[in-house]
Amino acid sequence: MQHSAVPELAQAHAHTRPIHWLATATALAGVVALSSVAQPDAATAAQPGDRAPSAAPAAAPPSTEGVAFPIDCGPVDAIVVREATGDLDGDDRPETVAVVHCDAAMSTPPDGVYVLTQSTDATTPRLVATLVDPKDRTTVQELALRDGAVQATLLGYSSSDVPTCCPDITEHPTWQWKDGSFLRQESAGARSV
Repeated sequence: MQHSAVPELAQAHAHTRPIHWLATATALAGVVALSSVAQPDAATAAQPGDRAPSAAPAAAPPSTEGVAFPIDCGPVDAIVVREATGDLDGDDRPETVAVVHCDAAMSTPPDGVYVLTQSTDATTPRLVATLVDPKDRTTVQELALRDGAVQATLLGYSSSDVPTCCPDITEHPTWQWKDGSFLRQESAGARSV
């Protein structure tokens, strides 16, 4: 056991006195009283900078069900393999971006990327843009909607001699709605062989 170098101090703190309890109780009462006055703002689900909620419920994104996509698949069906939804044109109604290809049993079928919208008075979605045409022999590896833009990772071919199993070009385009159409922009250094 280690002995205190200042025995009077050690002995003074070994026994609590009523004044210590009174000081602790007073401090605790002060903290409780102060916390009842200084309350944080009421909690809300909205984050700072969010838009005020609209009175109308949010519109549902257009469904890809039953849409006749402009892709020629011959005797097999066209299938939606990937989709993303979000407001691309700033009208507070979501659009759906669909990646579609033929349901081929072999090989890597090329993808088409299409944008669907639906007006409030329509019962079926309307195809408004083709971002990637299947004739370009491109496969969509990734698709996302961020900040009102469509972002994708596309795999393609440098020539028709490259087998469809082995794409040799990677691109990272972004499509942004501007002046009534989708404008494609390429990321710097996106093409590779």
